[in-house]
Amino acid sequence: MSLRINDTVPDFNAETTKGPINFHDWIGNGWAILFSHPKDFTPVCTTELGYMAKLEPEFKKRNCKIIGLSVDPVANHAKWAKDIEETQGYAVNYPMIGDTNLAVAKLYDMLPAIESGTAEGRTPAANATVRAVFVIGPDKRIKLMLTYPMTTGRNFDEILRVLDSMQLTAEFKVATPVNWKSGDEVIISSSVSDDEAKGMFKEGWKTIKPYLRMVKQPHSHTR
Repeated sequence: MSLRINDTVPDFNAETTKGPINFHDWIGNGWAILFSHPKDFTPVCTTELGYMAKLEPEFKKRNCKIIGLSVDPVANHAKWAKDIEETQGYAVNYPMIGDTNLAVAKLYDMLPAIESGTAEGRTPAANATVRAVFVIGPDKRIKLMLTYPMTTGRNFDEILRVLDSMQLTAEFKVATPVNWKSGDEVIISSSVSDDEAKGMFKEGWKTIKPYLRMVKQPHSHTR
């Protein structure tokens, strides 16, 4: 199936390094990030998993769970986790999905639904498109999708930045401009009239164009 932003994320049952899960139940009422890998014991992914282990406390602050996926068996994930901690300095405490029958990779359109076989004997190149990031909201809908090439490590600081933006804009009628970081000015949503904005942003705003009104970032009441 083809997936787009705002689609309800497909549900599934799977084995993970933390035991069996139902994905929707595991997400619960918060945010979640699913990020996938084409093969265990691959160099770029080793650095990524280690960095996500480092960032996990930051995601927890934002009520966001993280979960990894690789097409290899869960037992291999556990062995790989030891290498990750040894080389990257951080233990992988979040779950890793084992997708040996490629079911989740196909369900999430990372591999063609007609792809035959299992993870056995497949090379990273055969799974090159299993390098995706999905950010999922509390409503179980996809908020962001990214797919990276195997030779380029993912920027998870950027994922954290985007999560901050999405959580802010879900709470307030604002948007975030180019290269925005938490604390910077934001844009008043075009759906908000000036009269409405007066009640929302009592300190005022700066009108650059009628459609481009910059305002101090409102403070979240949830974090």
